[in-house]
Amino acid sequence: MKLLTEYHAGRLTLPNRVVMSPMTRLRSLPDGSPTADVVDYYTQRATAGLIVTEGIWPHSSGQSEAWVPGLQTPEHVAAWRRVTESVHAAGGRIFAQLMHGGRKGHPLARIDGSLPAGPSAVSDEDVLHLIDGGKAKSLVPRAMSRAEIVAAVEHYAAAARNAVDAGFDGVEIHAANSYLVHQFLADNTNLRDDEYGGAPVNRMRFALEVTDAVVAEVGSHRTGIRLSPGNPQFGMSERNPAPLYRMLVAELDRRDLAYLHLTDNDDYPALADLRPRWHGTLIANVGENRAPTSADAAERTLRSGHADLVSFGRAFIANPDLVHRITHQLPLAPIREHVLYGRTAEGYTDYPIWDAAVTSAA
Repeated sequence: MKLLTEYHAGRLTLPNRVVMSPMTRLRSLPDGSPTADVVDYYTQRATAGLIVTEGIWPHSSGQSEAWVPGLQTPEHVAAWRRVTESVHAAGGRIFAQLMHGGRKGHPLARIDGSLPAGPSAVSDEDVLHLIDGGKAKSLVPRAMSRAEIVAAVEHYAAAARNAVDAGFDGVEIHAANSYLVHQFLADNTNLRDDEYGGAPVNRMRFALEVTDAVVAEVGSHRTGIRLSPGNPQFGMSERNPAPLYRMLVAELDRRDLAYLHLTDNDDYPALADLRPRWHGTLIANVGENRAPTSADAAERTLRSGHADLVSFGRAFIANPDLVHRITHQLPLAPIREHVLYGRTAEGYTDYPIWDAAVTSAA
């Protein structure tokens, strides 16, 4: 299978083309530091060609909900260094995904108690985990001032530096799935009439400013970006995503990034449309809002020429040895949905590898 072949491009040298997709799991300490279980979780999955972590907030003002980890303080850096050292010792490669909640947030879900702010005062209907264990919807956000936009860009750059200091091989800017950068790109969450709103060239300004700031801090070879054109999750709406994303990808292509991580969409075939406009490494995600990505679907995507690598999400949750199972055509374990989020190792690091499953069954 092409999926299991090595991949070499730029400074990426990967043993296979299986990427672990970023997935929120809510296993941090109250201050946003990853727990010891997080070390085990990523180390168990180090046979992936590349791991992209769960979304990590660059600054407490961008914490989307309780128990999401951060990359702001020396304590965060030290805790993440334990993760990266363990993954590297197991032979893996790992990028940190930088995820700012923007309008998605609640003061009772944030360690600093701040109110959410986004491009415009448009609420997010998502239900969030609170620090006290309860849940609540995001509040109506404040429209970000220009000073707050400048600060947010600086926060991304500082977090990228912290990620490299923590031993990550690079960072992925989360510009997808309803988070802050995506909020600037989308029609219904960006109602601004200044240089950050209106025409596509203005709505993509923030994404490019963040990218340029991160590249200036850690280098283009350590910078990836994830886009999800037309993704309707959490009330997002992009009525005609093609013109904006064609312009954005063309601009990003000039920056020689480590990779573009691109989510396909049933209403807008982003992979087919944007692949010709991107000349670097492209990671495809074909399972968003669809059935979980299978090895067959990944192989078809690679053979089509639409991608160089394919990311797997749900399959990696229940199968830490996913690459082994794909290699030997072994069945995949199912996810235990009731412990997808939690404070313990249950449903997180207690999924068995294949040999252990066989031994247990015997």
